[in-house]
Amino acid sequence: MKFLLCLLLTSAGVECWHPDEERVMNLRLSNLGLQGPVPSDIARQVPYLAYLNLSNNSFSGEIPVDISAITYLNVLNIQHNQLSGQIPGQLGVLARLTVFNVSDNLLSGPIPWSLQKFPASNFAGNQGLCGVPLDECHGKRNWGMTTVLLHRINIESSIGAVVGFVAGFVVAVYCTASPYRLHRSDFRA
Repeated sequence: MKFLLCLLLTSAGVECWHPDEERVMNLRLSNLGLQGPVPSDIARQVPYLAYLNLSNNSFSGEIPVDISAITYLNVLNIQHNQLSGQIPGQLGVLARLTVFNVSDNLLSGPIPWSLQKFPASNFAGNQGLCGVPLDECHGKRNWGMTTVLLHRINIESSIGAVVGFVAGFVVAVYCTASPYRLHRSDFRA
């Protein structure tokens, strides 16, 4: 039965790892008029995926960060859709990723450093997308400053937490020791 299911799915663009297993290895779902968001839990649904092609559809919303958990992924082609927002930097953990194409979407923001190895044509057609290998980001300093400010806030918060903990500890020790000292001085008199 599993063999028949895999055979039927293959004609629809889905390939199984092996006819006797239910592991989906390839999803070729381009030019099908699919709409809506890409499932946010896609890694849970197809964890062994090596090839994902959702190009030439009408997918909208953001690129799910969860895609970064599909560790076997070699090809991610989501060009010619209506995807928006920034490209998740977490996609850089996909060590096997050799093809990455997000061209002709509505993406914006800087291209993550780990994905800058792919050609400019794979990012083209996204009005708000910038950085290597495309044009320099307008207000590039703003993108960097946001990161620096967040880092600085985290450091300041950490220092504040440590100082607060130490101060609280000193007060607790003092309060605990003070009644002991009072009782001790009562016995001396």
